[in-house]
Amino acid sequence: MTKAAVILAGGKGKRLKPYTLIMPKPLMPLNDKPILEILIRKLSKHGFKKIYIAANYRADIIKAFFGNGKKFGVEIVYSVEKKELGTAAPITLLKKLPANFLVINGDILTDLNFQHFYKRHIKKKSFLTIGITKRKQLIDYGITEINDQKIFNFKEKPTYDFYVSMGIYILNKKILKIIPKNKKFGFNNLIKKMLQTKIPVNYYLNKKYWLDIGRPDDYDKAQLDYKKKIF
Repeated sequence: MTKAAVILAGGKGKRLKPYTLIMPKPLMPLNDKPILEILIRKLSKHGFKKIYIAANYRADIIKAFFGNGKKFGVEIVYSVEKKELGTAAPITLLKKLPANFLVINGDILTDLNFQHFYKRHIKKKSFLTIGITKRKQLIDYGITEINDQKIFNFKEKPTYDFYVSMGIYILNKKILKIIPKNKKFGFNNLIKKMLQTKIPVNYYLNKKYWLDIGRPDDYDKAQLDYKKKIF
């Protein structure tokens, strides 16, 4: 069966203004290719030949550029939401999804092995598998730890380790039943709902390259990394 991927490309890219006043964030170029083209070609390489693009902001430009996907080696189906639905609810608009499918934000750069990620999800018989990666965060303040009466510890500009969501998921179609339709609903809401109702949520740890292009400095870093062929 053909593996399918849903690319969430409906955001307005507010943090990347003024760039995104002209074009949607997924079409921002890295050298000679838009971010979304790089992502689609990587998915195709890993066997995801059917691509659903969930669009909203400037969807006409995305459609005009990618067409039916033939020149990129995939079949592309578009879904355009009439109002902003968040990150999870747009998936409920899609027709004929397979039993398990990948979902990814349209502004992600990574060398994640999508094929291995998918196989791990199937092997675990997961309802939802979240791609995660480890990040270090420098806190630019002196951190105080207190009790009712006094400070008992002080850390000057500490660095903390976190596991963060990569904005990449694999879902079993059955989980769509708990996502409300025509209502803004994100993956944060979905994960909380699953945990509250004791539905297992699995993860896949990626130790390689990952970058979420959310801000101008992220975009500048992506340009440099792409030239260096890091991903």
